[in-house]
Amino acid sequence: MRSWPHKFATGFIMGGVALLLGAFTHCQRAPVSGGLTKLHPCRWPGVKEELLCGKLRVFENRQTRAGRTIDLNILVLPAFDQKTKTEPLFDLEGGPGVGSVAAGAVFYATEGREYRQHHDVVLVDQRGTGESNRLAIPIDQTPQGQLNEMYPVDYVRKMRTACEQHADLTQYTTSIAMDDLDDVRAWLGYDRIHLFGLSYGTRAALVYLRQHPEHVRTITLLGVAPTYLRMPMYHAQAADRAMNLLLEECERDPKCHESFPQIRDDWKKVLADLQRGPAQAEYRSSGKPAVTLEIQRDIFAEKIRNCLYARDRASQIPLTIHEAANGNFGPFLSQAVKPSPVDFIADGTYLCVTCAEDVPFIDSTEAAKLNAENPFGNYRVVQQIRACRLWPRSVIPAGYREPVRSSVPALIFSGNLDPVTPPERGEEVAHYLPNSRHIVIPEGGHGLEGLTNAGCLDRLIIEFIDKADAKNLDVSCVEQMKPPPFATK
Repeated sequence: MRSWPHKFATGFIMGGVALLLGAFTHCQRAPVSGGLTKLHPCRWPGVKEELLCGKLRVFENRQTRAGRTIDLNILVLPAFDQKTKTEPLFDLEGGPGVGSVAAGAVFYATEGREYRQHHDVVLVDQRGTGESNRLAIPIDQTPQGQLNEMYPVDYVRKMRTACEQHADLTQYTTSIAMDDLDDVRAWLGYDRIHLFGLSYGTRAALVYLRQHPEHVRTITLLGVAPTYLRMPMYHAQAADRAMNLLLEECERDPKCHESFPQIRDDWKKVLADLQRGPAQAEYRSSGKPAVTLEIQRDIFAEKIRNCLYARDRASQIPLTIHEAANGNFGPFLSQAVKPSPVDFIADGTYLCVTCAEDVPFIDSTEAAKLNAENPFGNYRVVQQIRACRLWPRSVIPAGYREPVRSSVPALIFSGNLDPVTPPERGEEVAHYLPNSRHIVIPEGGHGLEGLTNAGCLDRLIIEFIDKADAKNLDVSCVEQMKPPPFATK
């Protein structure tokens, strides 16, 4: 699903926390001893306090236990009271391909410090991500490069050649990575752990729960991606649903409707215009000469789909498509062309996972028929099937794609306007977790970016992991999580 790297949004950014420390009941269990002495003090950019870092060496091939090894990169943010702390929180990030350390370090040291009142927070770069033998090559960050197709053939071939110099690309699936994670748990001396999974991290958490159920105290999932999802088979379907809900909001909003009275016609028109031929648009960035960029129909739709992930970016969509329908692609380019100094997604890891766990189970004829009339089309399916033909395919365990069943306490969140993992996914997973509660965030996307009162979820998660009880949570605060106003200029 290629979620963005920031905490709790796509860009997954978790909202600020306004939490009174005495507001929750601390569960009185025996203190949990962790082997933190195996780690060494370290500093992280943007973090004032001293944290704990370490590396755990594992075999790349866990079955043969011979040959190449991987040093798993670990960062622990210790609980503030080491004498009375209980089970730690392990944070699993999205992508697949996002390193947990870079994605979570600053958050849990700043806005998310309340998580650490009674719990160590453990961040582990999954094999193939971050500093755990990352599988990636530099991407084209030029303006036109950011408007090229997702997986150009030459790029995939070059990435495979580069990654195979330091990795066996059949050894980077979720089930293997979750056995790594259990090694980290044991190495640090923890018995049971709390799991938090975000986007693809929800799949990883579910797989860990299935493989190591005796070590899971609770599981929290946001933006659920089940093991059987067949990513990206249903991306267009979920995006079309989210787009319709967004446009309905625009039509109900007086300022948005006044500014864009024919917004659905604008959406159809710009896609039809681009279907007839790519647009040419001038792009200017500060201090650089203007360049003319080509905008293809499928790329335009995919960039709009990406903007649906976060509500602050989604609030720009009506303006963007209205202007584009009238020949002005300036607002679109300001959203779509944003070079980043760091590429958080390790594309090689993304392909290792999806080319083994998802794409082989997509029937291309079925997908083409399913997405034929969809405005977002079959673009992602075509791109990933082609890329996976060029990538080694791993073997996944028998029964891997079956739903994960467990009676472990589970708290599940879905955004009603999520363009990739809609609420139906959370409902499906909850069906197999009888001790779970599924909460739909009415204005949520694939995360919380741009929503007011986003700290509501922090408070709910902290109370849940402290009490291991989702049933009795007061979740009324999710109704106060509101998106920003639509942009009209």
